[in-house]
Amino acid sequence: MTVEHDRLEEARKQIFPWKKWGPYLSERQWGTVREDYSESGDAWNFFTHDHARSRAYRWGEDGIAGISDDKQHLCFALALWNGRDAILKERLFGLTNSEANHGEDVKEYYFYLDSTPTHSYMKYLYKYPQAAYPYVDLVETNRRRSREEMEYELLDTGVFNEDRYFDVFVEYAKAGPEDILVQITAINRGPEAAELHLLPTLWFRNDWASWIAESNRSPEKPSLKQIKAAAGTSAVTATHPRLGTFILSCDGKAPLLFTENETNHERLFPGQKNESPYVKDGINDFVVQGNQAAVNPEKQGTKVAAHYRLVVESGRSATVRLRLTAHGPEGKRKTSKDVAEPFGPAFDAILAARLQEADAFYRSVTPSSVSPDAANVMRQAIAGMLWSKQFYFFDGDNWLDEHNSNPLHAGYRNARNSEWFHMLNEDVISMPDKWEYPWYAAWDLAFHTLPLSIVDPDFAKEQMKLMLRGVYLHPSGQMPAYEWNFSDVNPPVHAFATLFLHRTEQALRGETDWDFLKMAFNKLLLNFTWWVNRKDRFGKNVFEGGFLGLDNIGVFDRSAPLPTGGHLEQADGTAWMALFTQSMAELAVEIAAADPNYEDMVVKFAEHFYYIAAAMNRPGEDGMWDEEDGFYYDLLRLPDGSAQRLKVRSMVGLLPLCATTVVEAWQRERIPRAVEYMHKRLLRMPELKESIHPTGPGHLGVAERGMIALVNPQRLRRILSRMLDESEFLSPYGIRSLSKFHEQHPFVFTVEGQEYRVDYLPAESNTGMFGGNSNWRGPVWMPVNAMIIRALLNFYLYYGDNFKIECPTGSGKMMNLFEVSKEIADRLTRIFLRDEQGRRPVYGGTEKFQADPYWRDHILFYEYFHGDNGAGLGASHQTGWTGLVAKMIQLFGLLDPQKALEVGKGAGFILGKRQKEQSLF
Repeated sequence: MTVEHDRLEEARKQIFPWKKWGPYLSERQWGTVREDYSESGDAWNFFTHDHARSRAYRWGEDGIAGISDDKQHLCFALALWNGRDAILKERLFGLTNSEANHGEDVKEYYFYLDSTPTHSYMKYLYKYPQAAYPYVDLVETNRRRSREEMEYELLDTGVFNEDRYFDVFVEYAKAGPEDILVQITAINRGPEAAELHLLPTLWFRNDWASWIAESNRSPEKPSLKQIKAAAGTSAVTATHPRLGTFILSCDGKAPLLFTENETNHERLFPGQKNESPYVKDGINDFVVQGNQAAVNPEKQGTKVAAHYRLVVESGRSATVRLRLTAHGPEGKRKTSKDVAEPFGPAFDAILAARLQEADAFYRSVTPSSVSPDAANVMRQAIAGMLWSKQFYFFDGDNWLDEHNSNPLHAGYRNARNSEWFHMLNEDVISMPDKWEYPWYAAWDLAFHTLPLSIVDPDFAKEQMKLMLRGVYLHPSGQMPAYEWNFSDVNPPVHAFATLFLHRTEQALRGETDWDFLKMAFNKLLLNFTWWVNRKDRFGKNVFEGGFLGLDNIGVFDRSAPLPTGGHLEQADGTAWMALFTQSMAELAVEIAAADPNYEDMVVKFAEHFYYIAAAMNRPGEDGMWDEEDGFYYDLLRLPDGSAQRLKVRSMVGLLPLCATTVVEAWQRERIPRAVEYMHKRLLRMPELKESIHPTGPGHLGVAERGMIALVNPQRLRRILSRMLDESEFLSPYGIRSLSKFHEQHPFVFTVEGQEYRVDYLPAESNTGMFGGNSNWRGPVWMPVNAMIIRALLNFYLYYGDNFKIECPTGSGKMMNLFEVSKEIADRLTRIFLRDEQGRRPVYGGTEKFQADPYWRDHILFYEYFHGDNGAGLGASHQTGWTGLVAKMIQLFGLLDPQKALEVGKGAGFILGKRQKEQSLF
């Protein structure tokens, strides 16, 4: 075990709170639903970036390269000024949904370079131009562009010409759980000396204002005060009634600028008066405008910045060091060795030691067969996921009261999320992207847990538990989708993720967390019942679900009323539910080892699977399977009861492959009554036996394995032949979300003279559906690719070398399904790796990222990828689910196909000599 593994174990056993402090600060709190108090519900324009420097937030804080405690009482982040910007750079800038031609988009260059799971070491890079930041140019130029044009990026503005920028590295190292070393290094990449103001900032989240509900309000106002410090340093004491007392020590005699984290009413709301002359933007006004009266001469407040004014020569660097340390009741600094001098020789030694420990930790979880480039990608992907943790605070009862929308109280009016008054979210949560999506999304979160389990299975499990807690899960059993609309519907992948985490823990620790399994199963049972009762409106075992996370993949907006009337019977929604039944049945098999009463639940979910499979595979025009095309399609059910298949070849028709589960001999032995019952039940459904995969006696595969799958071998072969066709789904960089067939043959549907169409769009969306900020009509998406790979690996466990298929279609090259899955995974990882010319497909034609040694090895993990060239698209920091690439690098660097056939789901696979790791099975 490494030192970092020891820290994880100490945190798990609650010996030391190693995770109390971490990168839990958002990168955008402005423009979020929680901060929206408008009548129209226009969150983007109610609380703008321009307002953010002057207006106190109600529900969270934001900053650059920031950290906070796990309840976000006290925050620390970096502010900068180049002497030319109109405002301090205190937070990342980007375009709102209405300003950009492809939806909201951050317009900054920053990179999560490293993090251990306890955040004992972290590293972040921000690239800060020396010229004035082009706020107006970015807004106006992007606003003029059409959806068919590319986005106007920060590099396009010319502010990085001649390398006139600073590389600002921020490193954190923990000497103890609440003793945090900070080192900020600014390197001038430009051709001449340049001035830089570094302003490390410490502040309290405003939890004392009168507008805060009493239940959430601090019992007394916290305080920051300058105190005496050792020669050559400055220091601040930070006292909070709930957090306790901390000392921020600043190396060098940097002036300390104090103000209050309170709204500047006079600037934002003319005619209103400020309660105090010292307001949130006071430090900004002091530094940028030279307003001496904007900061408190008494050297106290609730927000403070140390003001380092540096001139950095060309090619040289300047370093600033700080230290944030808890103090005990006796006033002594609480450090690991009670260090008296905060910046003595021990500072550098601790920083170097934590980096070495981080290196050792990542060596222990990275297969030795992985190339250095792939290992770098894997490490940065996981670092991005760890940096994307965020404290998320939402009190539904209080928030709805403030909007006069609480159904429990008088004066109720229907508004956004009014039925979620039970919610109290006050936790550190893995976010999809802390700028573009600084709120949790339920199905994203399930995928986050897969790569997170590589480094911190306990945190991954905690994330799964959160969505099932009573203050998240609706009393009806619905899982919250995301804050723009908690009632929207995400794919039900949480049972699959729970099963994955259970097997990972078994492999790592050789033990079963029965409490976790039972809790998750019982809460997921509520969620399953909600799906059956709410999304199968006619009791036909086919499901609607709405957009199901796939945004604009269909010809119609699947969350809106159809222009034809009637409703959609969705192939993807029904396939997700089939996988849900399989995962629940398998969880029940696991729990039955400790509690035989759960054997009955295996029967329940097996029957649900049969009913769903029968409905989905219904023969003739009423079924989703199209025999002529050899593909699944959504079914448009018109008001008169007639049905029509919407023949869009998309991920919707591939997802039925994912409802695939291997049944090991030991699993059948555990539940003999259930196996016998299921066999008899299937005999009474002869029409179903023809369409699903053969199962039961006489249909066992390698190692006596059974197979439960929506598709039979013939349909499997037909779907795969289309999926592996490079002129259809198989991109050089994974499986496309829409077949390239529609590039020449768009799907067109006409209703009362109005044309609806689906074209192949390998890059950004050309429609405004779902805001126009994502596209499922051609690009490659990592999570659904991972599900397809999982399905292929399951089929391989059953067939071994007895099922081979041409890959790519028409190539004459025959592969077994392990080889096919590896081929897809290799294409996905190829997005991020240097090719023979040293170029990374993820960066497309952006030469700065391809050729510059200070850019090319810093990886961005985009939301999705160009279907033809692999270039990154959408949110640029969505390690939330693109971080799955780390799992693929690890899995296929580790997994031996013959060993997989021998072991199956019975044990983990050995990684090095120490750690076991479960595959995607």
